Amino acid sequence: MNLDRLQANRFTSGDVELAFYEAGNPEGLPVLLIHGFASTAHVNWVFPGWVKTLGEAGYRVIAIDNRGHGQSDKPHDPEAYHPESMAADAAGLIEELNIGPAHVMGYSMGARITAFLALSRPELVRSVVFGGLGMGMIDGVGDWDAIAEALLVASLDEVSDERGRMFRAFADQTKSDRLALAACIRTSRTLVNPEEIGRADFPALIGVGTRDDIAGSAQELASLMRRARALDIPNRDHMLSVGDKVFKAGVLDFLAQVDAGEF
Repeated sequence: MNLDRLQANRFTSGDVELAFYEAGNPEGLPVLLIHGFASTAHVNWVFPGWVKTLGEAGYRVIAIDNRGHGQSDKPHDPEAYHPESMAADAAGLIEELNIGPAHVMGYSMGARITAFLALSRPELVRSVVFGGLGMGMIDGVGDWDAIAEALLVASLDEVSDERGRMFRAFADQTKSDRLALAACIRTSRTLVNPEEIGRADFPALIGVGTRDDIAGSAQELASLMRRARALDIPNRDHMLSVGDKVFKAGVLDFLAQVDAGEF
C-alpha cells in the first residue's frame, strides 16, 4: 500500500459528507486520528509517519479529514464548526465502522475535538491522546481572530500578525479553502469544562512541545484528570512536535500500557 497517498472513503454525518482513510492491520485494535486546524489527514498523520508507525505496531489506523478540510465538505457557515458537531462526526465514523471503543488521538484542534468526543460519548473511546494542546483547551489559546482575518485577505503579503502569517502560509501550502477555515476558526474554540474533564475516567496522554507557545501546559491538564500522563516533546514548537520521534515512542508506550491493562 502506498502510504504517500491513501485512498479516500466517504461517509455522511448530518448533512456533511466526510472523507476518511484506512491503513494498518485490519484485525488490529483501532486508532482514530483527528488532525489539527488547516491541516488534513495526510499532512498531519501520513506524511509525518504516524500511519506507518501505528500500522507497523499492529493497529488498525483510521484518519478523518475534518469538515472544512482535505477532501471533506467545506461549509462556509461558522455554525457548522462548533466542536460538538465535529466530535459528532468522529463518533459517527466510529459507529459507521463499528470499531468502538477505539483509541482516539487528536492534534491541536483535533485534540479539542477528541476531548469533546470522549466527554460526550465515553463508550466509544478506549483512550485519548491530546497532542499539541494542554491547558489551552481549558483556558483558551489567545486571540485567534487575527488568523481568520489573515485567511480572508488576498495575499500573505498583507498579513502582519505573526500567528496569522504562520497559519495563512500553512493554508496556502495545503491549498485549503480559506473561507471554510476562517469560518472554522471562529467557532471551533469552545473551551472544555475543567470539572467535566476532571470527572472523566478515560486514560489520557498529553503531549506538548517544550517550545510550543500555543498549547498551554500538559502537566497542568494532566493534574486535573484522573488517569492522565504528560509528555514533554523536547525542543519542538507547535508545528514541529507532530512527527517527533519522542512523541511517537511515548504514544506507542502509552497505547501498549492501556491495551495491557497497565495504565
